Amino acid sequence: MSIKDNLEKIQSSFVNPDCQLVSVSKTKPLELLMEAYEAGVRDFGENKVQELQWKQPEMPSDVRWHMIGHLQRNKVKYIAPYVALIHGVDSERLLKEINKQGAKVERKIPVLLQMHIAEEESKFGFDRDEVLSLLKSDEFSELQNIEVKGLMGMATNTTDQDQIRKEFKGLKSLFDEIKALGNPKLSSFDELSMGMSGDYTIAQEEGSTMVRIGSAIFGPRNYPTKE
Repeated sequence: MSIKDNLEKIQSSFVNPDCQLVSVSKTKPLELLMEAYEAGVRDFGENKVQELQWKQPEMPSDVRWHMIGHLQRNKVKYIAPYVALIHGVDSERLLKEINKQGAKVERKIPVLLQMHIAEEESKFGFDRDEVLSLLKSDEFSELQNIEVKGLMGMATNTTDQDQIRKEFKGLKSLFDEIKALGNPKLSSFDELSMGMSGDYTIAQEEGSTMVRIGSAIFGPRNYPTKE
């Protein structure tokens, strides 16, 4: 099947047709990104700043680039001028660095706060108490160059669908709790990014507004070989 066919198959299976699809293009060559672009994709997700840097000028200017991987603070400056959304903000220190780089390029950088919802040590993110404390703090209210658009979380890598559903349900509950705070700094707090190729249907059933899908669109990942 072609990328266009894959996209149509995925979108026709969406439980929530309004859910935004971010096409995860990490490790994929430009010709495949262009094939997806020509099929209507405008939101591409990359997990390495270096790869994002070389792809961004090679693609059409209306592409919206999503930084979906773990982001190191010293790399923020390279993507600050153009990144459409940083998905994995997992610490207050990173949030402050994004704010600092946003000020330098005179823009508000859209971000999602990453929550640790999986029963795995390998996942990054805030826990419930940490994020609520952050959002109620004076330090957060002073950050003028970030725009917190919502939350992101990745479920445990398991075949247990009940476990996955429980984790997504918990994240949606926290999202609703934060939204109900009525914090004026969170006026555009509308995105709940959860769900990938293997669990996006469950995620949408539990309230996801944004899913990140790579292998179901582009096929298995391509890893560069060492010469």
